[in-house]
Amino acid sequence: MPLRIVDPGGPIYDGLMVRVSFTPNLRRHLPCPSLDASGGTVGEVLAQVFAQQPRLKSYVLDDQARLRRHVTLYLNSHKADLAAPVVSGDEVYVMQALSGG
Repeated sequence: MPLRIVDPGGPIYDGLMVRVSFTPNLRRHLPCPSLDASGGTVGEVLAQVFAQQPRLKSYVLDDQARLRRHVTLYLNSHKADLAAPVVSGDEVYVMQALSGG
C-alpha cells in the first residue's frame, strides 16, 4: 500500500492506517511530512515509511536496524519501541533529542 502525505488540517486516518509524524528537528535535515502507513508494529510502520523515504532511515536507525540513541519514539502519548504493536488510528511520533549547552 503506498504511503499518503497528509494535510495537517485534514482527516487523520484512512482505513487501517497509522499516522507517522516527525519533529521539526528531523524536518530541518530531510523532507519528512506526516505520513499515513500501515503495519502491525511501530517497526513495520516505519519500514513502510523508509521504503518511500530511504534517507530518513539512517537518521532514525543505526546499522543494526536499532533505534539510534538520540531518537525517541512515542505511540500516541506513550514512549514506545520498534516492537510496540499498533492498531488503526494510532499515531507514531519520531523525535530527535537535542543536546548542547
